Amino acid sequence: MAATDIAGPLGVARQALLAYVDPWIGRSLGELGALRDLRLDGSRLLASITLPVPVGDYRTELEDALSAVLAAAGLQFALQLQLTADIAAHAVQKTLKPLEQIRNVIAVASGKGGVGKSTVAVNLALTWAAAGARVGLLDADIYGPSQPLMLGLTGQRPTSVDGKRIQPLLAYGVKAMSIGMLIDPDQPMVWRGPMVTQALTQLLSDTDWGELDFLVVDMPPGTGDIQLTLAQRVPVAGAVIVTTPQDIALADARKGLKMFDKVAVPVLGIVENMSLHVCSKCGHEEAIFGEGGGERLAGECGTLFLGKLPLDARIRAEADGGRPTAVAAPDSARGRAYRDLARRTAAALALRGRDRSSLFPKIVVEET
Repeated sequence: MAATDIAGPLGVARQALLAYVDPWIGRSLGELGALRDLRLDGSRLLASITLPVPVGDYRTELEDALSAVLAAAGLQFALQLQLTADIAAHAVQKTLKPLEQIRNVIAVASGKGGVGKSTVAVNLALTWAAAGARVGLLDADIYGPSQPLMLGLTGQRPTSVDGKRIQPLLAYGVKAMSIGMLIDPDQPMVWRGPMVTQALTQLLSDTDWGELDFLVVDMPPGTGDIQLTLAQRVPVAGAVIVTTPQDIALADARKGLKMFDKVAVPVLGIVENMSLHVCSKCGHEEAIFGEGGGERLAGECGTLFLGKLPLDARIRAEADGGRPTAVAAPDSARGRAYRDLARRTAAALALRGRDRSSLFPKIVVEET
């Protein structure tokens, strides 16, 4: 087939692909500037697409969707898709600069304890890593570190090559650091606020993270010293607020959201955990903590609703066993719920743009 003969069909294919709206990002490939190359090789259409999110688990799904778009346009080419990710470093608080080698720090927080924040954080990090991103996980809950247990790292100790920088432990492709890796697991942390904030700062700055696309920070519950330290000293690209559907959790989640807003840390969205109880015997689903609360809160506060996660005994057992759901059962319904959450969160971050620092006011916190 001569080049003049394929110019027409190739142009039709290009327009069809550029108009396709990615369901996770909510933007067309044209708006994203995602279509980097398109050419014909016999009966095959070769497309090169770059998205601003992790894509390691997305090629087949996107290839099928784009093949359907081409068929609807009357084209019968066999699509061969080359899909790559370009995860940018996003704007942080105006008074801070992004950390060297770490593109995006994502804080996972909650207004109160017991809502499953740490389980959400670890599965978010593991899902991104499984999708090809370079991911670290910092356990910032100094008083109650849980990530060593969840990652199967209990009893393991990080090392230092030069006596200055600590090498994080590696679990399922995620670099992890926690105070729980440095102390006896039965030893209580009887520390006052300044010691806690200093420990957090050292865990972050003295760890040799290497190149990361995401550093997920598992925050302690509440709106106290650790959260203020994070806002004042750590360049955060976005926060994820975890809540349950019940009113008392929602009230505290609202406070957490407003706290981040006041210190100029953008909230990427709200996650409703323990949304539906799934019976391990019969699979019956019941909203024992109420329903719809997280979505209503997101609407009232003008932020995104990132999704619902089930209350499932298997999620607890998998985390307690050191193999969280994203690793133990990624293709299960509960595993797909975490995958969807990870995709929506990455998309929410990507849509913030690469530089919006001028929108953030200068925050000065005076100690009394």
